[in-house]
Amino acid sequence: MALTLYNFAASTCSQSVRFCLAEKCLEWEDHRMNSPTGEHLREPYLSLNPNGVVPTLVHDGAAIVDSTVIMEYLDEVWPEPSMVPKDAKARARMRAWLRYFEEVAHPSIRFPSFHYFIGKKMADRTPEQIKAFADKHPSRKEFYGAMQPGGFTAEELAGAEERLTNTLERMEKTLSAPGHSGPWLMGEQLTVADACILSVIDRMTDLGMAHLWKNGARPGVARWYEEIQKRPAFAATYYPGTRLSENYGAPRNR
Repeated sequence: MALTLYNFAASTCSQSVRFCLAEKCLEWEDHRMNSPTGEHLREPYLSLNPNGVVPTLVHDGAAIVDSTVIMEYLDEVWPEPSMVPKDAKARARMRAWLRYFEEVAHPSIRFPSFHYFIGKKMADRTPEQIKAFADKHPSRKEFYGAMQPGGFTAEELAGAEERLTNTLERMEKTLSAPGHSGPWLMGEQLTVADACILSVIDRMTDLGMAHLWKNGARPGVARWYEEIQKRPAFAATYYPGTRLSENYGAPRNR
């Protein structure tokens, strides 16, 4: 078996996959890409992942792309310990969580992440320079192109926070529902759905947004996050340098 994960330390999608690798106690090569130099936007990486994003898993020479695809692939090839329900209806519910997190939570967390952290680097760039920067990104051109020299607009940030709050509310409804058994989204079994949203919740903490579930605001989410932090895989995933605040300092204007 030869496993290599091409990833960024502070990438939310990379963190979700690293958590699954750790949960399954797999041995793998940690190929940390150099984001500031744009290593992921050039060959030979683009031959592995033409989207120009991380992570990419290479297993015995075959490239697997997209974090949720990678996580389900890991469970298919190494089914124990299982992170996908065996029951078809439960799998469908888990995949519905995955689609929601992919389409709502993960795209939304990029707005405050880039605005409050990485936006510092964009403050002095002209609109033309931002466009040139955006044009280099095969699958994120529209997102980067929407940035202004000062970051994103107040309306865009408010919209992202509303979608993240809706995500928390949906999680809370499930986690605190009468009869919900176990600490995880699917009950007793920790699944790739928990791994998928973990990186968003942790990034929200880094952004100073933990008040949205702490102090009784959403006790089910608070319990969920407390429990997942106790797992050895959490410490393995979040080694020093994996939070944006460690690399860019405190979020600006928060």
